[in-house]
Amino acid sequence: MEISQFNIRVYGLLTDEGNILVTDEFRLGIYMTKFPGGGLKFGEGTIDCLKREFREELNSEIINVSHFYTTDYFQPTTLLPSTMQLINIYYRVTVNKPFHFKTTENKYDFPETVDGAQCFRWLKINELSENDFTFPIDKKIIMKIRKDLLEPM
Repeated sequence: MEISQFNIRVYGLLTDEGNILVTDEFRLGIYMTKFPGGGLKFGEGTIDCLKREFREELNSEIINVSHFYTTDYFQPTTLLPSTMQLINIYYRVTVNKPFHFKTTENKYDFPETVDGAQCFRWLKINELSENDFTFPIDKKIIMKIRKDLLEPM
């Protein structure tokens, strides 16, 4: 397996009253639970990417951002047709209230299972588990999130 490309993903950790926002999605033929955000485009900075993703997915403008974690080990992509080295960058973010996105309490609470289907849920930070997430990097930072994100930004 030869890897000659990077896949850079940028995610926002939005918290509110001891909860953290996650997104449930159906993409590339699988159900997934992850943090809001997405892929970095060429010519785009990581914070610009995150701001774009929050506007597109959450109809929200990020007003405060601070670096939280960047993947510091080798992780190959698992869903894409060609294997790339995955780099995830997580930022702690805040957005203005009231929030401009709808949330649900039910996992995968979208009307149709079509590519791109998406919904948002709040999970209690102190109850987060690796089992709540789909991808290895998200699972790896759960303890750091539980430890570091229970305090206000």
